[in-house]
Amino acid sequence: MRLFSKSRHSHASLNVPALVQVAALAIILIRALDLLMIFDLLGLRGLEDFVLRSVQTWTLTLVFLASLLLVFIEIGCAFSLVKGRNWARWVYLLTQVVTTGYLWASSLGYGYPELFSIAGETKREIFRSLVMQKLPDLLVLLLLFVPAASRRFFRLQ
Repeated sequence: MRLFSKSRHSHASLNVPALVQVAALAIILIRALDLLMIFDLLGLRGLEDFVLRSVQTWTLTLVFLASLLLVFIEIGCAFSLVKGRNWARWVYLLTQVVTTGYLWASSLGYGYPELFSIAGETKREIFRSLVMQKLPDLLVLLLLFVPAASRRFFRLQ
């Protein structure tokens, strides 16, 4: 009579809130769209020139590899968010702070502005462009940290 008895599972399935699912999917789609837009803008030859230019010195190579590593970390965070890992949203926040800080600094002339910088005549124009560029990431962070359902989901995991 096992047919009518209740089966017990050793683990419960996660009930991921829709906002967390949307945020994780948005992270993946934003990064994929970023790469697609860069490829469309530069083309194959331009992309090859960009990579060759970014590996001219050790410092430029480290910056280039760090930027690639950040993209992979962000995508890894997206998959970990759906699994309910609280550390993933904090790591994603940290990657956004690092990238925003580096973009701001390189745009003002610190670091290597020819590789990673935002065009603008004044600090105000640069800041406005930076905010517009980082707005999707800011919205993702708001989805992960502000709604009560998202906070509760990560607190209970």
